[in-house]
Amino acid sequence: MGKMIYSMNVSLDGFIETPNRGLDWVTMDEELHTFFNDQAREMGAFLYGRRLYEVMVDYWPTADTNPSIPEYVIEFASIWKDKPKIVFSKTLQKVEWNSRLVRDNIAEEVAQLKAQTSMDLDVGGPTIASTFMRLGLIDEYGLLVHPVALGGGTPFFPALANPIKVRLVETRTFGSGVVYLRYQNVGERH
Repeated sequence: MGKMIYSMNVSLDGFIETPNRGLDWVTMDEELHTFFNDQAREMGAFLYGRRLYEVMVDYWPTADTNPSIPEYVIEFASIWKDKPKIVFSKTLQKVEWNSRLVRDNIAEEVAQLKAQTSMDLDVGGPTIASTFMRLGLIDEYGLLVHPVALGGGTPFFPALANPIKVRLVETRTFGSGVVYLRYQNVGERH
């Protein structure tokens, strides 16, 4: 059975984007991008909410046609296009690029996905991840903490009714000062 992993870039004060949804504070160099590529390659599928899916599908399907982008970015584009994507949305009418749309029964869908694969599943986007958290569906949290405080924006963790108990299982420091923290959920699992 695969694990459900929620991993994103996050500021030192816990935000994944600025109040105006900006990401220009993210330090994305070759070392960090290669780390993302290695993680993405091991995933069985990417699970997105509407907003992050729209951001991803707006760039990655044609990123590898730009002759000025580095090879490690082209590599991610190839990985992304090949992986199945499950998009959770009640408002989207259609999805493309090896994607499937799910409107209802999130817990059942995730349980079925996890049972069907031995590979891990990557949930991307704070809104859908907060739903997964509240349903107890996330097995691991990966925070790529950047050396910047934003003072506000979209938080990595939503307001929670109950604490999520985790155990630190991996750390890594990158040359840029970004620190990767991987935690396993030690509470209830589904």
